[in-house]
Amino acid sequence: MTRSATSVGAVAELARRELLKLSAASAASALLVNACTAAAEGAPGPSTFGHHEWDKRVGEKTAICPFCAVGCGVITSVEGGRVANVEGDPDHPLNQGRLCSKGSALLQEHDNPARQRHVLYRAPNATEWTRMTWDEAMPRIAANIKRTRDATFVATDGGVVVNRTEGMAHMGSSAIKNEETYLLAKLMRGLGIVYLEHQARL
Repeated sequence: MTRSATSVGAVAELARRELLKLSAASAASALLVNACTAAAEGAPGPSTFGHHEWDKRVGEKTAICPFCAVGCGVITSVEGGRVANVEGDPDHPLNQGRLCSKGSALLQEHDNPARQRHVLYRAPNATEWTRMTWDEAMPRIAANIKRTRDATFVATDGGVVVNRTEGMAHMGSSAIKNEETYLLAKLMRGLGIVYLEHQARL
C-alpha cells in the first residue's frame, strides 16, 4: 500500500467517526428537546395513564375491541340506554387512543339497523328467503355437515392414513375471540377439514 493510499484511508476513517459522533449528538439533542417540550406542554406519557379527565354529558365505560387479538382499549359512550359513540381509550397502554379502521367502525357494527339478526333460509330452486329459528337451523346445518363429510371423507391416500375431507372448507372471522377461534379450529381439524383458514385482518 502506498503512502497516499494510507493517508486517504486515515482521512476516510476520521470522517466516518466524526459523522457517527455528530449523528449521535444530533439524535440525543432531538430526544432531549422533545422530552422537554412534552413535559412543558403536559403531554400524556407512560406516567400519565389513568389521569385523563372527561367532561361529557353521557356516561362512559371502558371496554376492549372484540375484533383482532391486539386487545385495543375503547371508550363507549352511552346515552339513553344506547351506545352513542365509540372511541379509542387514551389511557390504554396498547393503543393509547388509536383505533384501526375496523375498531373505528365498531359503533356501526354494534348498532347498524341493516345488520341481519335472524337466520335466513332459501330452499333449493326457491327465489325467496324465509326466516328460520336457531332451533330449526342448527340440526339442519349439522345434518348437512355430516352428509358432506361422509360423502367426501378420505381415510387413506397411497397407503398413508390421512383421515381428511376435501368437500368442505372453513374460514374464520376476526370478529370472534381467541378462545372461540381455538375451539373452532379444534372442531374443524376433528372433522378432517384441510382447507382451514382464518380471516383476522381488516
